Amino acid sequence: MAGVYSVTQINAYIKNMFAQDFALNRISIKGEVSNCKYHTSGHIYFTLKDKASSISAVMFAGSRKGLSFHLEEGQQIVAKGSVEVYERDGRYQLYAQEITREGMGDLYERFLKLRNELEEMGMFSPEYKKEIPRYARRVGVVTAPTGAAIRDIMNISARRNPFVQLYLYPALVQGNGAAESIVKGIEMLDQKGLDVLIVGRGGGSIEDLWAFNEESVARAIFNCSVPVISAVGHETDVTIADYVADMRAPTPSAAAELAVFDYRQFKEQSDSIRYTLRTMMDRKLERCRFSIRQYELKLKYFDPKRSIREQRQRLHDLEEKLRSLTLRQIEAERRYLDESAFLMSQLIKKQTLRDRHRLELLAGRLHACSPLGKIGGGYGFITDLQNRKIDSVIQVETGDTLRLKLRDGMIETVVSEVESSEVSEADK
Repeated sequence: MAGVYSVTQINAYIKNMFAQDFALNRISIKGEVSNCKYHTSGHIYFTLKDKASSISAVMFAGSRKGLSFHLEEGQQIVAKGSVEVYERDGRYQLYAQEITREGMGDLYERFLKLRNELEEMGMFSPEYKKEIPRYARRVGVVTAPTGAAIRDIMNISARRNPFVQLYLYPALVQGNGAAESIVKGIEMLDQKGLDVLIVGRGGGSIEDLWAFNEESVARAIFNCSVPVISAVGHETDVTIADYVADMRAPTPSAAAELAVFDYRQFKEQSDSIRYTLRTMMDRKLERCRFSIRQYELKLKYFDPKRSIREQRQRLHDLEEKLRSLTLRQIEAERRYLDESAFLMSQLIKKQTLRDRHRLELLAGRLHACSPLGKIGGGYGFITDLQNRKIDSVIQVETGDTLRLKLRDGMIETVVSEVESSEVSEADK
């Protein structure tokens, strides 16, 4: 159809127009850096803006030699390069070849000034940071009711733990009244007795995120009794709220990961711990049962009744042994006595026989010397009344009483006359 062009044809035509414009091919643009992103490829994507407008810009990795400093949010720069059309998307942007620093923008200066003031007041000190609960079940969220931030938080929370309750305060996160709305949301949810609070929004320029750089929001986060996780913008976006919060998350999705514990992982850990405890308990019980069996065996072994029976049996054995030993000893002693008695009788007999023979010999001698023996042939033995032998007349006086012992008796007589006779020397 005549007069109808494709999108590709139009974009190519516009790109050619930009390429033929001498002013756009060698141009320097002054503005404030916003939405600065360093890509892993080495390219730098950013936006140049002023009070009324903005333009997208990129510096490719091959042109980085034209950058002598680290590009950051809020810097006032002059970018030299060319304005060209990106044909695929049909949009134009600045392709920077050289960037020089002119100063910092007003918002960034305000950001640095407030950050330094609050830091001097100690609001960023670690000792004021509250610990994020490990197993939060009631999570408050202060963010816009629509947008990627709340959707990401809801999706991740539902995926990680469907039992966690989310309390949303639909706050303004950009534009006039945004700071007041965020402060009100923090204060209201702080009264709900929640476990943790997420305060944030999706990415944007420094102007879009400025509500989270207000002092009122910083003080509301600092005074909140519930632990606060800040989740403002993308990972490279840093706000005052990030410094004051108890924990900073690079994105709202990351904040949900930090605030909501993974129920499946928790259940797996719980099951693992339960299994470990059950295994340890079973092992402990088995060891206890084994110990009980050992103690039962020891108790049986050291049972008093068993000990008494053993002692009784031992006593009986000792009694039998003692009886046997006693009997053997008595028998031995009896045999010894019998033998001794026999020997004694033999010795007595022999001694008696010897003594009898000796006595007979002595008796014969005594008889031979005995007066009675001598007087048996008509002789007698004379004594006085005191049985003293009288063998001489000089021992007797007239009138003395004498006793005459004869063979068959005794005669008592009185001396009537004493007559002495001479004994010759030869008779002596």
